[in-house]
Amino acid sequence: MAAHTKHVEMILATRLASINRAEKASLRVAAEAGFGDDDCHKISMAVREGVINAFQYGNRQSKEKKIHVVFDVTPEKLIVHVTDEGNGFKLASVPNPLEEENLLKTSGRGIFLMRALMDELDVRQGTTGGAEIVLSKTLPGVRGSGAPRNGNRPARLKGR
Repeated sequence: MAAHTKHVEMILATRLASINRAEKASLRVAAEAGFGDDDCHKISMAVREGVINAFQYGNRQSKEKKIHVVFDVTPEKLIVHVTDEGNGFKLASVPNPLEEENLLKTSGRGIFLMRALMDELDVRQGTTGGAEIVLSKTLPGVRGSGAPRNGNRPARLKGR
């Protein structure tokens, strides 16, 4: 990837088809950024989970609301922002799906997967008032590439 930044924005309808559209776009952006097949699929799965969360929990399937997806490729990493128009949430309030009392619950699995598949995950208040999930993965060949830097290992996950 050249030393410049690539920026791609998508505004998606809150519809099931938007999930696949975002996933396909993430595969294309990741491949163009230089990621191999394995990492491309990890990135696309993480983006898919983020858009599913925006569709289901953030926008509550409201067709009047939008899902905003932004891809930024910098010289160091791919950064993905998935923002909904819902009420937002605090990452610390999401149950750990690995704790015994949560093993049969579905809540928290998407965040768990995003954390496991990407190097960094953050949740903040989005400009639309909803949640903004920020995912990043270090580009191949960049020092420290591939090592989780979010401080969370899947076996000890805390939060969503």
